[in-house]
Amino acid sequence: MSTVITRQVVLDIETTGMNRLGAHYEGHNIIEIGAVEIINRCLTNQHFHVYIKPKRLIDPEAFKIHGISDNFLYNKPTFADIADDLLNFIQGSELIIHNAPFDIGFIDYEFSNLNKDIPKIVKFCKITDSLILARKLFPGKRNNLNSLCDRYNIDNSKRILHGALLDAEILAKIYIIMTRGQISLDFSINLKSNDDIFIDKIKRINKLEKKLNIIFANKEEIATHETILDIIENNSGKTSVWRLNNKKNN
Repeated sequence: MSTVITRQVVLDIETTGMNRLGAHYEGHNIIEIGAVEIINRCLTNQHFHVYIKPKRLIDPEAFKIHGISDNFLYNKPTFADIADDLLNFIQGSELIIHNAPFDIGFIDYEFSNLNKDIPKIVKFCKITDSLILARKLFPGKRNNLNSLCDRYNIDNSKRILHGALLDAEILAKIYIIMTRGQISLDFSINLKSNDDIFIDKIKRINKLEKKLNIIFANKEEIATHETILDIIENNSGKTSVWRLNNKKNN
């Protein structure tokens, strides 16, 4: 039976202007692109990362966010120089982006300025907005990257300033955890359809044969478990069985 390969690319950009929807219409440009590859829900070592020389100076407000200066970008390639490499990296993938309309709008704008008849990204990539997903899981809560890192116990101590590659790497970890319930369902289905493969590998252990070591969960594992229970309860609208059992035992 053939294996279906799912390729996802988690992408983030930094720009010359403040991160607000529609800023590219004010003549702003992309100055950094960071993207990491996920194959079948596993991060690979493949990534795309470039700094780009813009056609205009960086706004002071934007500099405070990402810390990228005009002098630093002076000898960097233009968007036209890196456009083909970017296309090759993202083409045919599912793009995972936090607040996707902002990033996609900017990239489409930069492509359109090349006058190469490059279609809108939505024509050759599936777009998934992780911000929309987070808002569905945690309605009424803050769902920026820092808040999600706190919620999922992900280390973001290196995120002093915004950086496209670092933010893409962090978002990839967040996305994999946020969608963990989906893969669990798929695994259950696949396991049921391939029972004969697994049954032969099951070894029953006689209780008298060997005493099993009990390994207790550490603080990080407990925090992750509690986060998953929050997701289950948000999706189902009911209290999870684990928490009901804890109440009974207490």
